Amino acid sequence: MPAAAEAALAGGPAGPRALRPYLDLVLAALADGAARRAGPLPPGGPRAVAARVREAARPVLPDAGVGAEAALSGLVRLLAAGAADPADPHCAAHLHAPPLALAAAADLAAGALNPSLDSWDQAPAAAELEAEVAAAVAAEVHPGAARADALVTTGGTEANQLALLLARELLGPGVQVVTGANAHHSVHRAAWLLGLRAPHVVPTPRGVLDPAAVRDALGLLRPGPGGAPGPALVVGTAGTTDTGAVDPLPALADAAAAHGARLHVDAAYGGLLLLAPGRAHLVAGLDRAHTVALDLHKLGWQPIAAGFLAVRDDADLAPLAYSADYLSADDDTAAGLPALLHRSLRTTRRADVLKVAVTFRALGRAGVAELVEGTFAAAARLAELVGADPELELYAPPTLTTVLFRPAGADDAAVAALRRRLLVDGHAVLGRAEAGGRRWLKATLLNPHVQHGDLRNLLKLVTEAHRTAPAAPHRPQGAYPPHRQHRENGTAPDAR
Repeated sequence: MPAAAEAALAGGPAGPRALRPYLDLVLAALADGAARRAGPLPPGGPRAVAARVREAARPVLPDAGVGAEAALSGLVRLLAAGAADPADPHCAAHLHAPPLALAAAADLAAGALNPSLDSWDQAPAAAELEAEVAAAVAAEVHPGAARADALVTTGGTEANQLALLLARELLGPGVQVVTGANAHHSVHRAAWLLGLRAPHVVPTPRGVLDPAAVRDALGLLRPGPGGAPGPALVVGTAGTTDTGAVDPLPALADAAAAHGARLHVDAAYGGLLLLAPGRAHLVAGLDRAHTVALDLHKLGWQPIAAGFLAVRDDADLAPLAYSADYLSADDDTAAGLPALLHRSLRTTRRADVLKVAVTFRALGRAGVAELVEGTFAAAARLAELVGADPELELYAPPTLTTVLFRPAGADDAAVAALRRRLLVDGHAVLGRAEAGGRRWLKATLLNPHVQHGDLRNLLKLVTEAHRTAPAAPHRPQGAYPPHRQHRENGTAPDAR
């Protein structure tokens, strides 16, 4: 048997006492790992990171264990030192938010209690809390809809897949998905997984769907019985991955309604703007969609995973109905034990709703709105800095919190090489996007606490790396760049 402390359980009356020393170890290892990394990304690129992981993690399964302290401290420190830290102001590549400490703490409680939301007797309070939060989310997306509901998902990809599945089951396997070239890849992948025809892709030369083009596409669909256009699902986007653009949702809803089509909106990025009075107009029209994808581990500051699929009419969820005697026997349900299998395609599900509930209760509408506004302000500041710098070119003012830019005069290959150089050096984590026929560096601002100086220094790293690219000396993998050494010594230069 392992030592008593190492075999102690996280739950039960003694669970908190057993957890406490481990929390101290984890917090110390997180701090130590972050100090060793000293930046947004570990230096050296994939080979250097892999070498460090192999050295620290092997053997993965030793004959005799190394003990809880060595294993926990060592591997948490390894992960922290080798992390891409979304809380670092220079880590802004993806829709990957820095989570609130409050939400992470709630997630710890969910992990310790370990409820499984596939049957009520495994998660009595968690099941009721999920129902409450789901109803509240549904009411925000579809205000006034008496039968609105929402399902908890792992994120936008699962929510989009569920939306296509519901359309297939409600309209038939011949349903045609109509979406824009700006849509998330998960829409196409979901159609493939569900055996649907490949989506009809409407070009988006201006970055958003043209409702007139959608009407034309719907009118050209293969005729169904009686000669009318076949069943269709229009998929719009409220916050595209590449540019943060928002499709004209009210006009798309009109186009879908004119042809009897269902409407799904992928609002994984922009959906939480509903809680920010100053920004909610950007996603006006969400309430007219039959289904809406939301993802709070994007512009919601939740640890992964924290997604929802909101539906305007809970009758649309009927295709998900399923029962298994060992989880939701009919006589148990008749006796009043809630059945949960119809709430997801997954069976075992953790209580991801707890962190969302804690965040909403703690911050309220005003607190969430303040975080949204802080993030929008950061994106606006970055765009202003780019526009004022003659060495840089701005794609367009940001719609949400995504800013595309590039060194002035750089070709697409140089932009890609510059991004990779910043990654391998560990200086900055920027994304890449194709827009307007060219390649851009992408900064997705999701940190509401980022400072003006952080943004200025990020751009300085970009311009200096571009200027020195032709003559940049090769640095051995794993060696720390000068600005890291300064920062570890407590004398960070302006590059930070």
